[in-house]
Amino acid sequence: MHKGRVEAFSDAVIAIALTIMVLEFKPPHEVTLDSLKPLLPEFGGYVLSFVYLGIYWNNHHHMFQVAKHVNGAVLWANMHLLFWLSLVPFVTSWMGEHALSTGPVVAYGFVLLMAGVAYYVLTLCLLGAHSRDSDFAKALGSDAKGKVSIVIYVVAIGLAFASPIAACVLYGCVAIMWLVPDKRFERVAMMAGKSHGGD
Repeated sequence: MHKGRVEAFSDAVIAIALTIMVLEFKPPHEVTLDSLKPLLPEFGGYVLSFVYLGIYWNNHHHMFQVAKHVNGAVLWANMHLLFWLSLVPFVTSWMGEHALSTGPVVAYGFVLLMAGVAYYVLTLCLLGAHSRDSDFAKALGSDAKGKVSIVIYVVAIGLAFASPIAACVLYGCVAIMWLVPDKRFERVAMMAGKSHGGD
C-alpha cells in the first residue's frame, strides 16, 4: 500500500492537536503584564507539549521518507500513535491549570510514555513491512534513543509522586534529547536520493 495517505492524515492530526492547545489559552480580563503571571505554568506546559508534538512530526516525517510502503499493521500502529498524541492537549491543559499537581503530571507522563511505546511499535511494524537488508532496516538500527526515552518516562512517572517538578524536568530532558531530527533516517534518505540522481 502507498504511504502518502498515512503521512497526510498524520500531519493533519498533529496540526489539529497543536491548534487545540493554543485555543485552550484564555486571555486575562486585566490589561496589565502582571495579569499574565498566573498563566505561566500553563504556558510552560504548552511550550513543552508544542516541542513534543514538533518532535513527533519531524521524526515521523523522516522515518516515512525512508519507508517504501505500508501494510495493515502499520496503518493500525500509526492510528495507535495518533490516539496518544491526540490526548496531549487534554493533559497539557489539566497540568497547566493545576500548577504542577501530582495527578496531572502523572497523567501527562503516562500519555508521553504511551506515545513513546506507540512510536516504537510503529517502527517495529514498519520494519516488518520491509526486508532485513532494506534502507529502512539499516536506518532504524538498534533504536537505543527510543528505548532510553521509555525508561526515563517510567522513572519520571514514579518520581512525580514525590516531586512533580523533578518529573517535569525529566520530561524536558527527553524532549531535549530528541530536538535534533533523527539523523539515521535523514542520512539514508539523502543517500537514496543521490543514488537515484537527486540533488
